[in-house]
Amino acid sequence: MRIIAGEYRGRIIKFPKSKLVRPTTDKSKETLFNMLKKYILFEGIRVCDIYAGSGSLGLEALSRGATDVDFVENDFKVQKILSENIDSLNASKYCKIFKMEALRFFKLAEHLEYDLIIADPPYFKSDIHEAFKLIFENNFISENGVLIIERSIKTADIDEQIFGQKAAKRLGDSLIYIFTND
Repeated sequence: MRIIAGEYRGRIIKFPKSKLVRPTTDKSKETLFNMLKKYILFEGIRVCDIYAGSGSLGLEALSRGATDVDFVENDFKVQKILSENIDSLNASKYCKIFKMEALRFFKLAEHLEYDLIIADPPYFKSDIHEAFKLIFENNFISENGVLIIERSIKTADIDEQIFGQKAAKRLGDSLIYIFTND
């Protein structure tokens, strides 16, 4: 995996060997970030990458101009790879890792507001539905902010019911949901 654009373009991102983590392909990541250009300017934004895994998506946002990226990752081995990826870019002053589950983060975190929240949970992990509600109920999205959720085509029925909308895009076996704070 590599960073597609921006300051760190072409830099390699390590990927953890774990059944719980699946990589977002470079092609899917490029499509996702091209979609985001319609909603947000990356320069100077605050980003939260929940279910962060290797940090590929949050680091891509950082490379494109984000000033702060918070990563939420629960798995110790995966956190180690994430930390190594941040260090390899000399980006630790722009990044913070929260070593906890996403739901715990959104229940404990106070007064945090993000311009972009990226959620790429394990495909069949359903706590994203509660996290989705907490994000909006507790105002984690800035006034012009965006939430992106990547899910499996196999969970589309329940996701559409809970999210209240259809996916904005299909990328292979993945569905991309986009939410704005308007």
